Amino acid sequence: MRLCAFADEASAELGGQIAALQRNGISYLEIRGVNGKNIKDISVGEAKNIKKTLDEGGISVWSMGSPIGKIALDGDMETHLDDFKRILETADIFGAKHIRMFSFFPIKDECESKTQDRVFEHLEKLLAVTPSHIVLCHENEKDIFGENAENCLALHQTFPKLRAVFDPANFVQCGVDTKAAWELLKDYVEYLHIKDAVSDGTVVPAGMGLGNVPFIVSDYLKRGGEVMTLEPHLFDFTGLSALENGNVTSLGISPYKDNDEAFDAASNALKSILKNIK
Repeated sequence: MRLCAFADEASAELGGQIAALQRNGISYLEIRGVNGKNIKDISVGEAKNIKKTLDEGGISVWSMGSPIGKIALDGDMETHLDDFKRILETADIFGAKHIRMFSFFPIKDECESKTQDRVFEHLEKLLAVTPSHIVLCHENEKDIFGENAENCLALHQTFPKLRAVFDPANFVQCGVDTKAAWELLKDYVEYLHIKDAVSDGTVVPAGMGLGNVPFIVSDYLKRGGEVMTLEPHLFDFTGLSALENGNVTSLGISPYKDNDEAFDAASNALKSILKNIK
């Protein structure tokens, strides 16, 4: 079992991210934002420098926490494909074998069948340029096509090479029963995002919400799962508004004084769950 994290929630700066990971005994990074830049905007030269610094800190990149698939279905797909190809290039520099992605924002008032057809068409384009050594991993997320378990299942049944990143909090925020979703999707899950939420959508430390995180983590490990990415979302951080499509609804009034304290609290909550798994 390996712990990973979105360390940009602890610090926008690479040095602060490495310090937070080391402090919490986490050796894997799902790289998303570095020095205030999203991973899709990082150049090859920057990626090489970042990789060198990560190596010196004993940190490996597990996955590219990319924003691919977070555009409207009628958006500029050609530019999006260019972003994806650049992410593929930097993934090789980092040694990352996984790329997290989403399934697009539907067009308002478009019928469900046409929306699905558009999503499948876009995914075919992404998969067509994905090399065999890279695993493309779809994350369930509110407001995208794959915001419910049934749509996620349709994606995985149609595209066998597409794997799942299971995020309990995102399902809670969409009114989805996470145990039912887990039963439907567990055979397709590549790894977990550890995040929990309560009924109004507010994100809380793992195990304190309605996401059934202890149950899912336990079953995931029993089934041979190996990697879990900590995604705290307990304190505002650089890039959060963009991740939330400009509509940040998942943060309550934080009891934490800063990003580091929130990150450590999220880490401790997950470790507490792991200690109680028999």
